[in-house]
Amino acid sequence: MNILQQFFILIFPVLFALTIHEFSHGYAAYKLGDDTAKRAGRLTLNPLKHLDPIGTIMLFIAKIGWAKPVPINPYNFKNMKRDIAIVSFAGPLANFISAIAFSIIFNLLYSPTASHNIFILIIFYTIFINIALGLFNLIPIPPLDGSKIFGALLPDRLYYKYQQFERKGMFLFIAIILISNFAGLNIIGGVILPPIRFFVRLLTGVSI
Repeated sequence: MNILQQFFILIFPVLFALTIHEFSHGYAAYKLGDDTAKRAGRLTLNPLKHLDPIGTIMLFIAKIGWAKPVPINPYNFKNMKRDIAIVSFAGPLANFISAIAFSIIFNLLYSPTASHNIFILIIFYTIFINIALGLFNLIPIPPLDGSKIFGALLPDRLYYKYQQFERKGMFLFIAIILISNFAGLNIIGGVILPPIRFFVRLLTGVSI
């Protein structure tokens, strides 16, 4: 499969997964009393509103990417600690629900003779990327969603100290990726690839 074919097959899965992820963050925040995302024009399924150019390119090149984070104002929440965790989990949850929904279509249409059908491949990668994006974001390293969910499980006295660390966590995240690549180690991939493979096989019956 050449680069142009890969781009054509992956463009919908990537745009869909990133868009539904960020929209769900904004929608959850809105339902919990924060309209910041709506006022910023981010409570939409238009992918162009959510794309981060560098993050999207990196997703194709390095298989690790990101969208523009949806803005939220946690001071609008009634229970800040709990509601931040709910908003954070909404993105990965939307990815998992999407993967299940597309797996129903996949299983209705898939056959070994149709494995190279473009439409089937697009559906398969929509499942794969939604699972991958959801699991990746649950890693408890700032600024990923998992770090905010983890923080909500901490006692209040530790939670506020953890928030101080979280602001600097992006540097830790970048350092892990750079060291991993420089040393020829796939640290993040080693953590999330086994569960990705498990859930893809569970939903599609296809081993990767």
